[in-house]
Amino acid sequence: MTFLERGSTFQLSILMNSGRRHLKKITIPTKNGVSASQVSLPDGPWKTYEDFLSERFPVFTKEEWSERMAEGEVLDSTGKPVLPCNSYRGNQKLYYYRYLPNEWKNPFQETVLYQDEWLVVADKPHFLPVTPSGKYVRETLLVRLKQKLGIDSLTPVHRIDRETAGLVLFSTKPEGRNLYQRLFRENLVSKHYEAIAPYRDDLSFPLRYKSRLVQGDSFMRMQTVSGKPNAETEIRLLQQLGEWGHYRLKPVTGRKHQLRVQMCSLGIPILNDRIYPDHFPEAVTQEMQTEEYRHPLQLVAKSISFIDPVTGETRFFESRHSLDPKSVPVKTD
Repeated sequence: MTFLERGSTFQLSILMNSGRRHLKKITIPTKNGVSASQVSLPDGPWKTYEDFLSERFPVFTKEEWSERMAEGEVLDSTGKPVLPCNSYRGNQKLYYYRYLPNEWKNPFQETVLYQDEWLVVADKPHFLPVTPSGKYVRETLLVRLKQKLGIDSLTPVHRIDRETAGLVLFSTKPEGRNLYQRLFRENLVSKHYEAIAPYRDDLSFPLRYKSRLVQGDSFMRMQTVSGKPNAETEIRLLQQLGEWGHYRLKPVTGRKHQLRVQMCSLGIPILNDRIYPDHFPEAVTQEMQTEEYRHPLQLVAKSISFIDPVTGETRFFESRHSLDPKSVPVKTD
């Protein structure tokens, strides 16, 4: 029999005596909006699942894994809870729920601008990641929306940075996910951002800026190198505000950190950018986080339009977030 994963729904194909295949849907449910993670179990010397999990994920001790099993937070491939001290069996998968007991509460709230049976459009605040990663699990847009809307199959069809506010689209059904993701893969979406950055009188706007972006010296950073351009953005100056400018940015391509890197390359880095040109340390205390909250990156994913691949309708959405050109905060170290 074969085992196919589709989001958090797993289909078990069983070959029946009649020679026909019947699909039985096995759903691994979410807990408080958090989908189960999975791990494949190899053959090995481990006596119990706790032995394996504590070695594979040493952030938790064997005793802590036993407690999580007792609370029903570790499941086998059929969705049944794995009990403490069950004998280890390889060549299968386990599912477990991630949680961070000391995850900081994010004070900023998202807004659902639109919802139908196929699509959800959310307006994301600054500082809220789109999906769980690293030290963020519950305090992410995806988990919050799953809790709020009760849609376990909800999946983002594109991403924006944690520091950026604005529009994010979600697919509600697995069968529609690729249709919406295809819009972004094939550049069938028109979107624009707004930003506050320094004003330079030696730059002539509007301009169409092309460059080549590659992975930088760390996972967090991209860099500009010579070679055939792979990133392109249209940049317009909406308003001059003394030494600052209010810009409209329309990305033609969708590279990681594209707008932030290209604006920095032009000598006009986006205000309060903590990665470009200088990479500031991530907040490790709540006091540091509170200070960072006072100086949000002045970048908003402002609007998006496309032809809906399901309904054929023309869609246009606009973020309610706006920049405040009259109040320019000063970034501190």
